[in-house]
Amino acid sequence: MNLIDRSFRERIVLVGVVFPWGSPAVVEEELDELALLVDTAGADVVARVVQRREKPDPATYLGKGKARELQELSESLDADTVVFDDELTPAQQRNLQDVLGRTAIDRTAVILDIFAQNARSQEGKAQVELALLRYRLPRLRGRGKALSQQAGGIGTRGPGETQLEVDRRRLLERMARLESDLRHISATRQVQSRSRRRSRHRAISLVGYTNAGKSTLLNRLTGAGVFVEDRLFSTLDPRTRRLDLPGGETVLVSDTVGFVRKLPHQLVEAFRSTLEVVREADLLLHVVDGSAADPTAQIEAVRAVVGEIGAGDVPELLVINKCDQADSLHRLGAAYPEAVEVSALNGQGICDLLDTVAATRTGPSGVVDLVVPFERGDVLAAIHREGEVIEEMHGLAGIEIRVKLGAQETDRFREYSAS
Repeated sequence: MNLIDRSFRERIVLVGVVFPWGSPAVVEEELDELALLVDTAGADVVARVVQRREKPDPATYLGKGKARELQELSESLDADTVVFDDELTPAQQRNLQDVLGRTAIDRTAVILDIFAQNARSQEGKAQVELALLRYRLPRLRGRGKALSQQAGGIGTRGPGETQLEVDRRRLLERMARLESDLRHISATRQVQSRSRRRSRHRAISLVGYTNAGKSTLLNRLTGAGVFVEDRLFSTLDPRTRRLDLPGGETVLVSDTVGFVRKLPHQLVEAFRSTLEVVREADLLLHVVDGSAADPTAQIEAVRAVVGEIGAGDVPELLVINKCDQADSLHRLGAAYPEAVEVSALNGQGICDLLDTVAATRTGPSGVVDLVVPFERGDVLAAIHREGEVIEEMHGLAGIEIRVKLGAQETDRFREYSAS
């Protein structure tokens, strides 16, 4: 399933392109991150190439002349693979491989490869495989001649599938099976989510850039003992733990996959069921690596993905992590004065974080009187789930109920108000 050969350390050349709408500094930062991704995937970067262009070349992305130069460089360095920071079309990838005489892949392929390495659970493996198949499907095109089972001579023509068609059919069948399996897993997760909501515990999700320290923070807050490694995307599967806040409130804290700039769309789609814990959360703890070279860009990248999965309206608390080693912490804190500064590694600022989370409680905020029609048992059950019932009795028009509700729940049941 892997896209990078790990039987040995591949030698990699990185390629970035500066377009008029971009800047050389941003491209260099993205190539730095791509180098970390390549290292995580198990390969070594031996060179990087940056080119300026007005727009991507439709055939080779770089243009034929620059592609020839890249081929000569790769030959001289004995490079195995060339990795492009931007996503290549299937045609560009094939053309580049013809010119370069070696494998050409893009940032998306590297990220998919890392996910394939780190998937542990049945759900995680299914999600990664589905993303890989979605990536590979359009790249089967153009291989019909090489893989055809039909010869072109007399007596060999007739009905039958080319190997390309067989491969596509099998791939589509496997994708359909994986999508079905993930729907079942998602349904189970929704049942568990409803159960948690009935428990009246707030749900808090840790989100952030990959390697920002979310899993370390989860361990510090809850003693969860989850796996932690100083590498990108070491956590793929969501983990939920109980946390007792100052004042006695118990909340459920979930850690999930980290985000990155240019996160492949295939992965966002495949991991939607996992990311439901983010969409259904009452509060997001957005963990930021305070020691990162450009934490502001990472914050924007995370918020973009959060919005893409439909969680943009969930309240957010910014948590600047690694404050014990962040040289630019003062500048970052000034830009985000509402943020809480912590060190998940040594515990600095954790008490302040717990106090802040406890203060954001959106639980029962007022007592309301409702009248629920006798035939609306579903509404009555929802009120019991969402609020704290003080008094309940049978009236002339329905069930008269006095209950403590939060602001959102009060709006939800406004039509049953007794006043």
